[in-house]
Amino acid sequence: MDVCSNRSPVSRSPALFLPDTWLQQLRTLRPRGSTSVPAIENSRALRILVQLLVSVGIASISVAAAGVTRTSILNLLAIPLSAVGGYWSWRSRQRSNIAIKFIIAFGMLTALGIFLARLVGEGSDTRIQLAELLIHLQVLHSFDMPRRKDLGYSIVIALILLGVAATVSQTLTLAPVLIVFLAIALPVLILDYQSRLGLAGRGQRQQLASFNLKRQAWLLILVMGLGLVIFAALPRLPGYQIRNFPVSNTIDFEGNFTGDQIVNPGYASGGGNTLDDGTPGDSTTIQGGSPVEGSGAMSGSTYYGFSRQMNQNLRGAIEPQPVMRVRAQAAGFWRMLAFDRYTGQGWEISRSNPEAIEILGRSGLSYQTFLPDSAFQGGRTNTAGRRREIVQTYTLVNELPNLIPALYQASKLYFPTREVAIDAEGSLRSPVPLSAGVTFTVISEVPYRDRTQLREATTTYDEPVRTHYLQLPETIQGTVRQHTEELLARSPQPLTDPYEKALYLAQALKQTYTLKTDLPFFAEDEDLVEAFLFRYEGGYADHFSTVLTVMLRSIDIPARLVAGFAPGEFNPFTGYYVVNNTDAYVMTEVYFPEYGWFAFDPIPGHDVVPVSIRDSQTFSVLKQFWNWVAGWLPSPVSSWIGRAVLGLFDFLSRLLNFFSQSVIGIIAGLLSATGLAFLGWLIWRSWRKWRRYLQLKQLPPVEQVYQQLLMWLSEQGYPKRPTQTPLEYAIALQQTAQFPHGERVLGMIQAYTRWRYGARAENADQLRQQMQTIKRHSKR
Repeated sequence: MDVCSNRSPVSRSPALFLPDTWLQQLRTLRPRGSTSVPAIENSRALRILVQLLVSVGIASISVAAAGVTRTSILNLLAIPLSAVGGYWSWRSRQRSNIAIKFIIAFGMLTALGIFLARLVGEGSDTRIQLAELLIHLQVLHSFDMPRRKDLGYSIVIALILLGVAATVSQTLTLAPVLIVFLAIALPVLILDYQSRLGLAGRGQRQQLASFNLKRQAWLLILVMGLGLVIFAALPRLPGYQIRNFPVSNTIDFEGNFTGDQIVNPGYASGGGNTLDDGTPGDSTTIQGGSPVEGSGAMSGSTYYGFSRQMNQNLRGAIEPQPVMRVRAQAAGFWRMLAFDRYTGQGWEISRSNPEAIEILGRSGLSYQTFLPDSAFQGGRTNTAGRRREIVQTYTLVNELPNLIPALYQASKLYFPTREVAIDAEGSLRSPVPLSAGVTFTVISEVPYRDRTQLREATTTYDEPVRTHYLQLPETIQGTVRQHTEELLARSPQPLTDPYEKALYLAQALKQTYTLKTDLPFFAEDEDLVEAFLFRYEGGYADHFSTVLTVMLRSIDIPARLVAGFAPGEFNPFTGYYVVNNTDAYVMTEVYFPEYGWFAFDPIPGHDVVPVSIRDSQTFSVLKQFWNWVAGWLPSPVSSWIGRAVLGLFDFLSRLLNFFSQSVIGIIAGLLSATGLAFLGWLIWRSWRKWRRYLQLKQLPPVEQVYQQLLMWLSEQGYPKRPTQTPLEYAIALQQTAQFPHGERVLGMIQAYTRWRYGARAENADQLRQQMQTIKRHSKR
């Protein structure tokens, strides 16, 4: 029978295309999309991939914890054990396995008991303990997972293990594990979706044939690319909203801790006067390190400034190597200690006796140690300036002296030892050297650097400040003072306050003097500052800070030398600052009453004002990416793009200010947002229609009518399920009481199936007329 005849297809029997018996069977069947999934999961491909996903999750814990915290290598045995369990559960999936379920229940209770005992007794990293509990549970669970939802539990456990590993990891070694996990997770999700639709019971060859490796590779690349874009644009907001900070296990110290010793392996066991161990020595001998006084070679691995005496008559260089990784809410100078007495060729801590050092103990139930205000010159009380709480977590990669780095000013410390010491300069000391793998956290109340306020600070100093921070050898005081005043006189505008004088002198040293790489040793009676200013007209990098400190003291501005580490290189993928031993140097700190100490950096190549908490890391990754792109672009192009972006942000900020100033502005903002959302919806809908029109235009006429019919039915609330054949869909519509056009739709879809699967010619214009008839009747 010709479908192009004048007879309506609605009046024809459905037997035109299928036998009546087949059609009756189809009418009695429910659509496959609505059938329930069998209880037993029989897909071997899904089980194998889930097992691989779990194995990657288990391995990620060991990979992330390497070099960061302690974990048992026996955790890797869970990979073959869970594989054995997966094979057992596959072979026994049709059995009840009551005995195995009881054994698994006992095993899980035992694992929970072990976890609770370790949680109370060991005091190790709770994240690792939780991960190991999940690993034990997964091994037990793998022996009884016949259903798809059981495999879903294993998928979730693997994801949790990977999340725990991400919180532990401090390097990029976890990145390949993440990529492997993603590559396995994508087909797992596809197979899981097929299982939910009831398609996973097909033959294994059909399942494997349905996977297109090229398509999977493109999907992996797409997901990774989209994830990296989101990661780059993700704001880096301040974290650490909880108070359970990372800290290593308790380190017990045997002996009497007085806090007056600083153990720096870079210095020799012999030195002038007395050393940290109280024994005299010859300053000219080098026994595996550098001499405390006189000329000598610099240690090749340890910075020479981390000691009670800093000898600046040493020559040499340090071999670069990482010393620690820092996660902080803001970058800064990781301060180690400060010096108050200038010796002519270096510095020393004058108040290093036990009477000037305070020993602080903590509770046995908590790692928290409160640092007293009295340890800081001028106290931590601040009536004029604002401060911001900054949390820092340090993880040692190589050994450091028993000095605890921290941003100025530290207020709370979470440290493994039961006692710590704090000296008169606010520097923290540990009973033992800081070894590799130690993790601790410091909370600091960092002052804001407000130039206007600091310029207005008083110049009336207390007697202890004048005694310790204006000290100079009489032999150089007059000469240095005269030279300092000559430099200040070159300023185009008169300098009246200590802040502007310190800023100008730091900049003048950068511009007037040069870095020397082959500086000879100073003579025994030669002063470092005089040699720098009048003989060599420059020196080593740390010499610049010494000269600035002495010049400020010569004009009655209290100053001291502070040693520590630069922020280091920020890794946007791990969130850690990687600090090397070559990042260690000294800066000048100037005292402002009621505000505290603020640093100035006169070293060429450094910023005069060190990095402060004003610098925002909200979009740090995006900024680094733009700096990389701008390096490849011509200067006019990069500057034009930069001005355009700044202009856009300025416009948006002005608009935001207008909308937030008053009630009228808020209402106007809401109306504007609603209008923009409506306009965006219209554009999106028009784009979809245009895109749909282009797609339909490329289809054959009969296919066009069929697709238009499906789209119209979907808009009416009758979408076609992916698992339904066209004829199943038409029969389901015919059996729907609320849909009055089932017979007409059935006729149109039968015509489409004859054309699509039976190679019959159909009249597309007639089908369009029938669809228009359905639409008109629907409107009525």
